[in-house]
Amino acid sequence: MRYLIFTDIHGNLEAFLVFLKFAQKHKIDRYLFLGDLVGYGASPNEIIQKIKLLKPISTIRGNHDKAACEIETVQTFNPIAASAIHWTRQNILKKNLAYLERLKKGPIVINDEISICHGAPFDEDHYIFGEFDAAEAFLHVNTPICFFGHTHFPFVYTEKDHFVEGTFLTGNSNEIKIEKGTKYLINPGSIGQPRDRNPRAACAIYDSKSKKIKFFRLEYDIAEAQRKIIEANLPPALAERLSVGI
Repeated sequence: MRYLIFTDIHGNLEAFLVFLKFAQKHKIDRYLFLGDLVGYGASPNEIIQKIKLLKPISTIRGNHDKAACEIETVQTFNPIAASAIHWTRQNILKKNLAYLERLKKGPIVINDEISICHGAPFDEDHYIFGEFDAAEAFLHVNTPICFFGHTHFPFVYTEKDHFVEGTFLTGNSNEIKIEKGTKYLINPGSIGQPRDRNPRAACAIYDSKSKKIKFFRLEYDIAEAQRKIIEANLPPALAERLSVGI
């Protein structure tokens, strides 16, 4: 079984289109989406329409998805993020808003091996930054592998014999082997707004037969994504950050 894991598209159609072309070139048995279709970017409607075409897929909501359909307020958002949510609320189609409202709350268990969440398995909005956060998260994970998003950083945390270790994945290609007796918290990185100073869209493929996870970075038309953000009168900082991956 080959799983394609991706998260945090944030309305970036140009990055998502490259991801979809990438998916077509690989034999994928199931898609796992970890939340945040919207927010920041200028193409929420197009993103939602296209993700509906990916099958079979398991999807969960992110904090921006919740805020866009007013399940959650923007009080905890910074001003730029809040501005983007207000823009999304004004521009999203009703049918796509209804789709966001129906997204499941994480975590959810995919099978005996895999579970998924947006922020953390104990709180869908919590950021896992560092071994202390990961250690708490592992207490709530009942599968060997848990994929998470929210931080926009490609990262692997492992727990073996009660020892937790984190590894930040640099570069444009990485691979890890899943070992017996070890638990994993894995973030594939962000499709639409990477923050690890690598502007390429990020995703991962897990092959449950070979027990290997490969991490990928994909070049996309950043200038076009930036142009759409500016033309939509979204905060210019949202365009600027894409080219530097922050």
